[in-house]
Amino acid sequence: MKIQNNIIVDGKHQKPIVTDVFYQDNHQPKKVVIFCHGYKGFKDWGAWNLMAQAFAKAGFFFIKFNFSHNGGTAEQPIDFPDLEAFGNNNYTKELDDLESILDWISSEENYKKEVNIDDISIIGHSRAGGIVLLKANEDARVKKVITLAGVCDFGKRSSTIGDLENWKKTGVKYVVNGRTKQNMPHFYQFYEDFKANEERLNIQKATEKLTIPQLIIHGDKDDAVFINEGENLKKWNPKAQFEIIKNANHVFNVSHPWEKEVLSKELEETINICINFLK
Repeated sequence: MKIQNNIIVDGKHQKPIVTDVFYQDNHQPKKVVIFCHGYKGFKDWGAWNLMAQAFAKAGFFFIKFNFSHNGGTAEQPIDFPDLEAFGNNNYTKELDDLESILDWISSEENYKKEVNIDDISIIGHSRAGGIVLLKANEDARVKKVITLAGVCDFGKRSSTIGDLENWKKTGVKYVVNGRTKQNMPHFYQFYEDFKANEERLNIQKATEKLTIPQLIIHGDKDDAVFINEGENLKKWNPKAQFEIIKNANHVFNVSHPWEKEVLSKELEETINICINFLK
């Protein structure tokens, strides 16, 4: 298996999109799978590398990347050395970054013999579940879409980072990262960007309009994004496949750092469902 880490993809926002690829180097065109991490996430979190290997072993060309403003840097892609960037992130930047990755793999000469660019699927975890649903609705290159513990609404999240008036006045709100103990800033631009693009960022409308196959996976013990958000996605697209993972939490019972050589039972089950759906 070939693994290439920390490839620099140029985005539209003056910050690199740090990217990994996993594939079997056999000059056979493979279905492409692009994975997007969630809020306060990064491509090397927890068991995402083991997940990438599982997809590559199953014959896919697997891509995962850090959103350009997730708080990581090219030199330090794990965790959040660049809190200024984190504070300047927003949903439309994440949509642009995913588009940049789609553009990159569609034209990258190095992988020409390894990828079938007519068969690209996208997977989003948590907040990125909303991102992939929006992108799948906008971009005809996306042939299938999967959400893992995905959110169904950005509106309620955009205005609830504390009280709006105070946020506007001070220009910043802080959220504590329980794991790294950092105070992570959200600049007021986040809310302004949401309001300016509210129509485009409507996950319900995007889901209702989907014409491609959709898979929704949610753990029944998710206490970060409740399972009713997955149920809403299914309601908005009755043709979607909806799978509930028993006893799985928001991250399918893995954690960071993940020292084991094997996946949790719940994440393994999740990956197997994804692979069957994509095949």
